[in-house]
Amino acid sequence: MITARRYRDGVAIAGSVELTAIADTLASEDSFLWVDAEDPTDEDLQALERGFGLHPLEVEDVKHRHQRAKVELYQEHAFVVLRPVRLGDDDELIEHEVHAFVGRRYIVTLRPTPAYDLTEVVSRWERQPELFREGGGFAIYALIDEVVDDYLTAVERFEDLADDLEDLTFAADDSDEGTEVQERIFKLKREIVRLRRFAMPVRQGLDLLQERPDVATPPLGPYFRDATDHVIRVVELADNIRDLLTSLMEVRVAQVANRLNLIMKKLTSWAAIILIPTLIAGIYGMNFRDMPELRWPFGYWLALGAMALSALVLYRVFKRKDWL
Repeated sequence: MITARRYRDGVAIAGSVELTAIADTLASEDSFLWVDAEDPTDEDLQALERGFGLHPLEVEDVKHRHQRAKVELYQEHAFVVLRPVRLGDDDELIEHEVHAFVGRRYIVTLRPTPAYDLTEVVSRWERQPELFREGGGFAIYALIDEVVDDYLTAVERFEDLADDLEDLTFAADDSDEGTEVQERIFKLKREIVRLRRFAMPVRQGLDLLQERPDVATPPLGPYFRDATDHVIRVVELADNIRDLLTSLMEVRVAQVANRLNLIMKKLTSWAAIILIPTLIAGIYGMNFRDMPELRWPFGYWLALGAMALSALVLYRVFKRKDWL
């Protein structure tokens, strides 16, 4: 489905626009055209290619899903790929994809399913009519800034979750709770890596767009720099969270190792306590004929006493050393 919004002197013009009349619509210097296609067909892409003079390689890229976020500059326009995200109910990232062709007096957005909601982007665009004269540069800024704001929302939520996991990591005692915390650390780290992979190329793309004066016009310079600053913040926060989660995983490994060492220490202590009585019983269980203690009336009770005394002494020593 393709929809088109026409603007003239900052005012939206009612009525539809035929794709065959795109050139005529853009002929006026004070007009701007926003074409949006949700799940475009091959026929739609061919019509857009003819109407806006798109490069065949760009159109070929649009047909392939899960593109890396990027900006490609052409003579008359720029091709932008964005990977917006939303946070789901379980704090996992819901991925979207938006392809955009940006010219001086137009922007074409293509949204595969699940389609990214452009309602807020259009609202931001229409709330600042004084920047309409900047054309496609302001439109692509509004789109990128909305995507980056979603990144900030996600990374700030992940920061809160990482702080909670930090507390849980040091509070977890039993193995079941510790295993659950470890799984949550893995999942959160996976989401952070995905978010960073989407956000990092946007910074490079903003730098490229600012090299095009027909897109990033001088009045839009502060806006693009502000968006760049937000992207840098997202990447830095993502790196900090990733480092924290890596440290928490190392702590969990150390906790497991310490728990294993404690168990082995206790087992070794009990084995040592049992060892001496077993040794005494083993000696007097030998069937040699000439063992003088065998005929001694107090030998049995002395052996039992030696066993009990040795076990008690070792128990007190290990207990004092906190080995039991």
